[in-house]
Amino acid sequence: MGLFDNYNAPENRGVLRTPHEKRGIFKFFEIYGRHAWKLMELNLLYFLFCVPLFAMLVLLLESGEVVWIALAIPSVIVGPATAAMTKVARNFSQERPAFVLHDFFDAFKKNMNQGLVMGTIDVVFILGFIVGIPVYKQLAAQNSMMYVPYVICLSCMLIFVMMHFFIYQLICSTNLSMGKILKNSLLLVTVGIKNTLWTLLVLLVVLGMCYLLLPLSALLIPFWPLTFVAVVACFNCYPLIRKYVIQPYYDQRGEENPEFAYLKGEDGEEALFEDRSAEETPVKEQKKKKKKTIS
Repeated sequence: MGLFDNYNAPENRGVLRTPHEKRGIFKFFEIYGRHAWKLMELNLLYFLFCVPLFAMLVLLLESGEVVWIALAIPSVIVGPATAAMTKVARNFSQERPAFVLHDFFDAFKKNMNQGLVMGTIDVVFILGFIVGIPVYKQLAAQNSMMYVPYVICLSCMLIFVMMHFFIYQLICSTNLSMGKILKNSLLLVTVGIKNTLWTLLVLLVVLGMCYLLLPLSALLIPFWPLTFVAVVACFNCYPLIRKYVIQPYYDQRGEENPEFAYLKGEDGEEALFEDRSAEETPVKEQKKKKKKTIS
């Protein structure tokens, strides 16, 4: 698997299941370029929900423990907003119909409860990492044995970040409980480690660019990086969710996954050129005949 793997490529050789023949990173940028303006609109909308959290973080760094509890206030908004933004980004990445304002606020309401829970969990873990990592680093400078908890804390933070490539997608795509969402996210990180690491690399590059280009990047943040990373995560990681979480659900019940409705014609009949190569049998060579055409 490579950077931005082609999620539409069939397992067997044959015609691709979508009209777009491009693969991997080329397909990603084709999709992203087609929806760039809408994604900028989505980025701005999501950024507005994140402003209170950013403001509280700045106050936290300047004032210390006095405003730590205030981080719980913006988390109430950011959690559901992240789930809503993720759903719209997922739809764009999978080339489904998407309407930014309508779909965002609809997903915001539908995922309110789990968004609130996850937003609170995020705040608790962020505060823990903000406090724990510097403390362990200072202790490790004095006692080499403290490098063990320092490395463990860094590893936990890294895993927690990678789990987020799946958590909010599971929230907006399934009816699983919060506990199962966290469990599946951790398992998907390990199962799809290549896709996850490529997504993490993109995240680190984007963060590095924003940091190195400060203060100019401050003008870019409201319009670009948040949804860019989200679309990358959805493009790379949603196929794993579909393969290991969603599709098994329908297979166990003998039902057809509604995600593949695009393979049907408008009248419900099978679309032309569906990939059936795995079911084909070799055909004996015959004499050439005049080809038939369909008018």
